[in-house]
Amino acid sequence: MVGDISAQRVQKSFHLKEPVGNVCDWLSEQTGLPKGRVKVAMANGAVQVKKPGAKWQRLRRATASLPSGSSIKLSYDPVLLAIKPEPPELISDCSKYSVWFKPPGLLSQGNDWGDHCSILRLVEQSFGSKRHVFLIHRLDRDACGLILVAHDKKSAGLLSNLFSGRDINKSYLVRVEGQLPQSVTRIDAPLDGKAAVSTVEIIGVDEDSSLLSVSIETGRKHQIRRHLSQIGHPVRGDALYGVKNPGGLHLAATKLDFICPVRGQQVIFELSSSRIGRYWQ
Repeated sequence: MVGDISAQRVQKSFHLKEPVGNVCDWLSEQTGLPKGRVKVAMANGAVQVKKPGAKWQRLRRATASLPSGSSIKLSYDPVLLAIKPEPPELISDCSKYSVWFKPPGLLSQGNDWGDHCSILRLVEQSFGSKRHVFLIHRLDRDACGLILVAHDKKSAGLLSNLFSGRDINKSYLVRVEGQLPQSVTRIDAPLDGKAAVSTVEIIGVDEDSSLLSVSIETGRKHQIRRHLSQIGHPVRGDALYGVKNPGGLHLAATKLDFICPVRGQQVIFELSSSRIGRYWQ
């Protein structure tokens, strides 16, 4: 209905001059949003608070109280809050870290508008909030595939060092527009003023597309998508560097190969093409 604030986007910040006994009730009074909608926003990570001397953190408990001097941020989007994301799938539980299949549509981590559509929050919930979760690397929202999540700070640091030191071999399955020439096996083109190298293997070619296995020696933002677009063969469904396709982005992280920093042994996690085929229409 016209004028219904619960159907509108609301983003507000507050600094408390007096203590608040019930954050949900207080935010409802300040914004005009129904208490039920504020409660949903809080549960989905759309409310962040900063107590005096502390860092910003998400506040999920509706009945929580806050002392004076605290700051509150509410980022309410009814469209985003209504999304029911497809959950990630556990590939391997290695205790100190776990490996997951991230379906397309999930963020790697949350933002001001919430975290209920993020791999990090969904992994936390899958373990009943009994394990810490630390993001090690990212996948684009529209991409799918393997992603690592650490469960303690030490393991997070060790795994992050593998990524920053380029000691993790990452492979991607990609479908691009057009027939890629057999001569294209390596793309060495700087991105954002930094070296960027992608290795390409052609798996198959049909009338209007090519299926590729791509490995990256560097980890620049959108590296595969930008490199393939630069040579005139954008990733199918890439609205940012090519042409949007209703079938989604045809890019999947299919293999992680590294020496496990916890056990000291080589580990390989790999997805078959059939595992992701249902997402590519």
